[in-house]
Amino acid sequence: MRCDFCGRSQNEVELLIPGMNGYICNECAERASELVKEYLGKNHDKYLNDIKLSDVPKPQQIKEYLDQYVIGQEGAKKYLSVAVYNHYKRLSQDKDDVDIEKSNIIIVGPTGTGKTLLAKTIAKLLKVPFAIVDATVLTEAGYVGEDIESLLVRLLAACDYNVAEAERGIVFIDEIDKIARKSDNPSITRDVSGEGVQQGLLKLLEGSVVNVPPQGGRKHPEQKMIPVDTKNILFICGGAFEGIERKIAMRLNTHVVGYGAGNHVSKADQEKLLHYVAPQDLRSYGLIPEIIGRLPVVTNLEPLDRDALRRILVEPKNAIVRQYEKLMMMDGIKFSVTDEALDYVVDKAVEYKLGARGLRSIFETIMMDAMYSYPSTQKKKFELTLEYAKEQLEKSNFAIIASSM
Repeated sequence: MRCDFCGRSQNEVELLIPGMNGYICNECAERASELVKEYLGKNHDKYLNDIKLSDVPKPQQIKEYLDQYVIGQEGAKKYLSVAVYNHYKRLSQDKDDVDIEKSNIIIVGPTGTGKTLLAKTIAKLLKVPFAIVDATVLTEAGYVGEDIESLLVRLLAACDYNVAEAERGIVFIDEIDKIARKSDNPSITRDVSGEGVQQGLLKLLEGSVVNVPPQGGRKHPEQKMIPVDTKNILFICGGAFEGIERKIAMRLNTHVVGYGAGNHVSKADQEKLLHYVAPQDLRSYGLIPEIIGRLPVVTNLEPLDRDALRRILVEPKNAIVRQYEKLMMMDGIKFSVTDEALDYVVDKAVEYKLGARGLRSIFETIMMDAMYSYPSTQKKKFELTLEYAKEQLEKSNFAIIASSM
């Protein structure tokens, strides 16, 4: 038996792969794979330039899709929908005197309000590569941690390392507030995971050719770097910015001089100070002016009120109640929950101030015993009542937490 491509015998190669009417050796197969990838990479520009705006979902359609999974946050969904649609416009623009530049976005919102969920949901709809990365592990070059360039590794992985496709993708940088400058006071120690990372991100956000290590940072120093141009990559940043409300309140109260200085913001708006977030507040929090200038669009997520939390339990396509209905149905058990039990879960979530994530943790605690015992029984129906929910929550650690608050 011989390879029908190179003619070498079975004893001269590691593996002969049989086909319909012949054989191919492992070395010829690897070379053929490289040629295919090289060909597809060269021709991908032509494919992307053929994107027709008529085939791209309009901003209203993108928002309607987000409405199916994310409750509330109308302002942030509009900003994201317009940004994604304009990203498609930029990819399909004609080469003339007017060059449409990208508008990177920064989203400010408390924990559990849906920043990461918005990113994951919009990724399902897009026809361009999308990656969600975390800023907490980043450090300045030369220190233990991840290099700034590693942000693009996941984007490359999302499109099978097709560089031309990755250069037109979207990157969501989560926990951007964790790289805020730690202190305004000069120090002999370097802020390697704060201001140092922000300075490293400047060229990445604005647009430059970055050498990306495909196997990770300094773990494989002998690896061949992949050059990636970030000019057309849209960056969306999200962060909780815990405590930024105080910065906003201080700025608002300095606009008026006199006895009524603190009265121009209504009492109702005191609970929604994030609605007034501005670039100067981000600077006061610890972001350097250069990086704020490269994130021109600033929007916010509103804290979830009781009605929004109640809707989150039952309305979205992947609502928690629907997930438990599916889990129980896989064991042949019909699951139902009373309105009183739902209101009780919402009340506890508001009490613990954990946002939408608190709903899942409370629900998991309440349902643990039922999920453990019911699959082994012959029962075909389970109803979650207020009495059962109270009993289960009082037996758990949540009761200890509530008593210490």
